[in-house]
Amino acid sequence: MFMGEYQNSIDAKGRLIVPAKFREELGYRFVMTRGLDHCLFLYSLDEWAKFEERLKSLPVADKDARAFIRNFYAGAAECEIDKQGRIVIPQNLREHAKIGKELVTIGAMNRVEIWSKSEWEAYTSSNMDEDAIAEKMAQLGI
Repeated sequence: MFMGEYQNSIDAKGRLIVPAKFREELGYRFVMTRGLDHCLFLYSLDEWAKFEERLKSLPVADKDARAFIRNFYAGAAECEIDKQGRIVIPQNLREHAKIGKELVTIGAMNRVEIWSKSEWEAYTSSNMDEDAIAEKMAQLGI
């Protein structure tokens, strides 16, 4: 399970040092793709395979399902962690996530998310209505 929040930065070559706590569970190779809310999702190969199985069950006749699948697969890239613990974030994914120099890397249960620091700050300041979140979670049975 991935958890925690880490402040980091990207170098001039588009490389990011993956927090050590995430490296072991992600593995040497993993999948990076466009996430929701202008971030990037990183899945271990095992988790990506589980996600693929769920996507395969979506009806191809459903327009929203096709759009969802296209978004995730068009932006997907298999990544490898180098000996220094770094990964290269492809330019198209940096643009999707509005990534500049400063980043926030968070654990989100079965995946890692990479955020532009400014996008993360905007997201957390506008989406942290704890009462509304608690109410929604109660509706979902949590």
